[in-house]
Amino acid sequence: MRFEDRIDAGRQLARRLQHHRASGPVVVGLTRGGVPVAAEVARALGAELDALVVRKLGAPIQPELGMGAIAEGGGRWVDPSIVAITGTTEDELVDVETRERALMQRRITQYRAAKPRVPLRDRTVILVDDGIATGGTVRAALQSIRNEKPRSIVLAVPVAAVSTLEALEHLADEVVCVEPRHDLHAIGLWYRDFSQVDDGEVVAALRAARGGREQTTSP
Repeated sequence: MRFEDRIDAGRQLARRLQHHRASGPVVVGLTRGGVPVAAEVARALGAELDALVVRKLGAPIQPELGMGAIAEGGGRWVDPSIVAITGTTEDELVDVETRERALMQRRITQYRAAKPRVPLRDRTVILVDDGIATGGTVRAALQSIRNEKPRSIVLAVPVAAVSTLEALEHLADEVVCVEPRHDLHAIGLWYRDFSQVDDGEVVAALRAARGGREQTTSP
């Protein structure tokens, strides 16, 4: 066991990111589990917090098996090998993506009512998740962020599979991981408390970040 919970993970991760404090970064948490981690990082760095909505594209015959992912802002990634192994047809892939886009849009509407998106152009962006296993949602998220032309992208996670980190290195300008593991097995095994994060927690974190920012910038 390496982390008590996502708050502890965020605090440990933040200690590895202090060199970015002076750049005035935007810390972006992947929904939903990455947001509590990102909130702690943003708090420790005195940075703006935002969230990025992502959805896994689960295989029709085995929804828990990710064959790709989509992200708010246009990011999309599909693993052709998983599509082939599962025998997913083009029509089935379209059906899955259509359903997930509808769910993604509902969450975008809900979260953006709490806090509008932070513009990322020419900013240092620290993308945070609670862990990375296969990396599908992270790939889609990195694509979305890169589309906004940030100054640089830092991928930061408490725990991740080493092989996946190596595969993602070329998509970010820097990768920071507290606990890179060859024996990851499952992200939740590295947390004492890995309770599911619900929409209310994400909304609360975004509202708190918005309130803090408004107090900081008000005359």
